[in-house]
Amino acid sequence: MNLMKLIYILLCALSFSIFAACRPSASPVTIGNKPISINDVPQTNVPMPPSKPLGEMTWTTFDGNTNADAADQKLKDLQGKVVILDFWATYCPPCLEEIPHLKELQQKHGKENLEIIGLHVGGEEDRPLVPTFVERLKIDYPLATPEDALTNFIFGTRNDIPQTAVFDRKGVLVEKFIGFDPAVKTRLDDAVERALKQ
Repeated sequence: MNLMKLIYILLCALSFSIFAACRPSASPVTIGNKPISINDVPQTNVPMPPSKPLGEMTWTTFDGNTNADAADQKLKDLQGKVVILDFWATYCPPCLEEIPHLKELQQKHGKENLEIIGLHVGGEEDRPLVPTFVERLKIDYPLATPEDALTNFIFGTRNDIPQTAVFDRKGVLVEKFIGFDPAVKTRLDDAVERALKQ
């Protein structure tokens, strides 16, 4: 009888182990800047290697009030300034929280030292909502649409927004952030300060 109980307990334990090991892990639901793991494979917010030189990647600026396309610009065009590329959309609550802080950074450091580009990634259906969004938040820095190569490089394996990349005066990526909260705000400020000193 004891042998039967022992075999039964061992079979139950084995069944539980197999079931637990084969169950897929849940997808991440929070936006943050801390590394995560999916099925024990570490994931980070470090961008993938670029498909072409980063300085050659472009965005097309547009007037936030008229939605008219203006001109193509490259990261290398802004060398000598610290650059923040902010990937956003009108339907993104953390973007709403981040934009006023980006405006504060611009005001604090001046356009001669810090250039902020708001890269709209909301798609064609979101683009008509941009003028109202700009007016409501009083966005006073350039807005643009990024080329696919730039979006793919910055987003890497995560497509959460906002994603915010800070580049130093030579166009070298200092740090990238996903989401916006008080911790990201502090780290973003530190990254800008570091970039300005380089």
